[in-house]
Amino acid sequence: MDNLKLNKGKLLIAEPAILNDSSFNRTIVLLTEHTCNNSVGFILNRPLNYTINDLLPEIDCNFPVYQGGPVEQDNLYFVHKIPQLLPDSIEVANGIFWGGSFECLKDLLNNAALNTSDIRFFLGYSGWEKEQLEEEMNQNSWFVEENDSENIFSMDDESLWKNKLLKKGGNYKLWANAPSDFNLN
Repeated sequence: MDNLKLNKGKLLIAEPAILNDSSFNRTIVLLTEHTCNNSVGFILNRPLNYTINDLLPEIDCNFPVYQGGPVEQDNLYFVHKIPQLLPDSIEVANGIFWGGSFECLKDLLNNAALNTSDIRFFLGYSGWEKEQLEEEMNQNSWFVEENDSENIFSMDDESLWKNKLLKKGGNYKLWANAPSDFNLN
């Protein structure tokens, strides 16, 4: 599991070593693109206090919005498992798709044709320049896992990072149970 190659569709799990990084502390990122020139992903376990309707009043939908990452936080992105309903979607891996026709999406949301287990929305994204992510991997900022969840859209945001560390075992079990604010310890 430790020697997994970086590829789109994989999960990046923040190592405890980056606890002081406010952008990525205790995060899990779905890697949606990884090429020799750049990498793009979305943080799966950082819900914001917004719904789609808060951001786009013309859409009558209260699906939550997540912080996708520190880049372009004024842009809305979405990852889903309904490519048959959203033309122009880009396959990430294993039935997970990125983007697609926003006009079709608006109609689906306004007609209550989707569930939160079909789609997840993000403000911003996580991005890395050429070789930047590999350098962070070499500095033990991340470890890579297969996306072994049946549905990343219905994962428990609160315990997702902790459960990944517990599953990894060893010293990770100690970090998994550490308080998020060490001043509370």
